[in-house]
Amino acid sequence: MNFPLFIARRYLFSKKSTHAINVISAISVVGVAVATMALVVTLSVFNGFHDMVASFFTAFDPQLKVTPVIGKTAPADDPILTQIKQLPQVDVATETVEDQALVIYNGRQAMVTIKGVEDNFDQLTHIKEILVGEGEFELHAADMFYGIPGIRLAEALGTGYTYQEPLKVYAPRREGQLNMANPMDGLVADELYSPGVLFEVMQGKYDKNYLLTSIDFTRRIFEQQGMVSALELRLKPGSNFESVKSDVKKLAGDKYYVKDRFEQQDDTFKIMKIEKLMAYIFLTFILMIACFNIIGSLSMLIIDKKDDVVTLRNLGASDKQIVHIFLFEGRLISAIGAVVGIILGLVLCWAQQTYGLVKLGSSSASFIVNAYPVSVHPEDVILIFITVLVVGFLSVWYPVRYFAKRLLA
Repeated sequence: MNFPLFIARRYLFSKKSTHAINVISAISVVGVAVATMALVVTLSVFNGFHDMVASFFTAFDPQLKVTPVIGKTAPADDPILTQIKQLPQVDVATETVEDQALVIYNGRQAMVTIKGVEDNFDQLTHIKEILVGEGEFELHAADMFYGIPGIRLAEALGTGYTYQEPLKVYAPRREGQLNMANPMDGLVADELYSPGVLFEVMQGKYDKNYLLTSIDFTRRIFEQQGMVSALELRLKPGSNFESVKSDVKKLAGDKYYVKDRFEQQDDTFKIMKIEKLMAYIFLTFILMIACFNIIGSLSMLIIDKKDDVVTLRNLGASDKQIVHIFLFEGRLISAIGAVVGIILGLVLCWAQQTYGLVKLGSSSASFIVNAYPVSVHPEDVILIFITVLVVGFLSVWYPVRYFAKRLLA
């Protein structure tokens, strides 16, 4: 039996001579529990937003994207890209050409990113799941090219789901000098027609700025014949994703970047990770403040147990064991507060997931989801539990040793 732990457990639950000590001990547990609960709920909400954003991107982004390290484009017949396409784990490979252009419709204009893809793009991604309108996913018909804008871009241009007039597309020529007398000579002009659908990723980066069309159109207007901006891949079901990604990176060497869906949106997810880290740090500081109650409780307990300390020393207890009694007392308060706080936090997360208790706004149409999304990650719960124990131990270690030494002197 651990003698200091046994005595500390008795002290924690026994009635003290001064009732205020019991009250302060209870307040200490509540303070730690509330701070722990706040950590669980806050980090779970950040996880919820992270998972929600990731689910939107996966409807448009490929599993793996290979892009050149130098320059915007690379030759489509590069042997490295050919080897990557021929990997046995690759189910669908699509070449894309992407660049910016000016789009004009009925006097309205916008700078957009035009992404040209091959006809198998619907097999590569879940593009059909995010189409809205009465048409179908089509990129061309004979010599006519279709353009599928994002829903926010369509609103800005005033096209509606089906635009009656063709979209005028202008891109700067790659070669030659600009003739100031006739600036239009420095632009390549073409037209795109409506297939009767728009796409809605529910992310401004795509919905406001992207226009999807055939790769033949983009190669022509950007004067990029025989070139690709990226090679986008979808793997066969059951493939080991990390293993295939490693194989593709080996083939790509230092000539191409190889990015998964999260790395393709690295800027967005990096910001979310930083925000989550900052929330964790601030709430940990609040937890440290809550632990000051433990210090007050223990200092009063040490004074209250003067006579017990004398008795324990007469019975043969060493000074080290007596110090450990009060250290264990602080650890028990932290541990109980951590367990209670985690349970309360998990209950609140479950209630939010099930019933959507906290809404994002009064208007259901203003947000993608009506209530704050929540996702509990086990690694976060473990991190929080360890954090509470470490903070609780560090906060009482010096004060307990200081007061105990004065008592034992």
